Amino acid sequence: MDQNLRTQLQYDAQKKSIAAAYILWLFLGTFGAHRFYLGHIGSGAIQLTLLFLGWVPFFLGWFILGIWWLIDAFLIPAQTERRNLETLERLGSHLPAVPA
Repeated sequence: MDQNLRTQLQYDAQKKSIAAAYILWLFLGTFGAHRFYLGHIGSGAIQLTLLFLGWVPFFLGWFILGIWWLIDAFLIPAQTERRNLETLERLGSHLPAVPA
């Protein structure tokens, strides 16, 4: 099998979907699910922690998490593209990235 084809197949299997990230953001965003999906484990864990600690100072925790959740709506496309480019680099491919 041609190396470029192999790399393209590996990339296609590992690339992230903007649509899937938005679905996770919409339904499980307060849990940080979209951030975990895009490989941002640290910030996903912070969002999850804020969710659970938000019950202590209820309004402050939920207010911060709510603002972060809205900001993420605008960051998802760039984060997904960056994650997919990192996947391409990791695979060692010189193939151009194909838009989703």
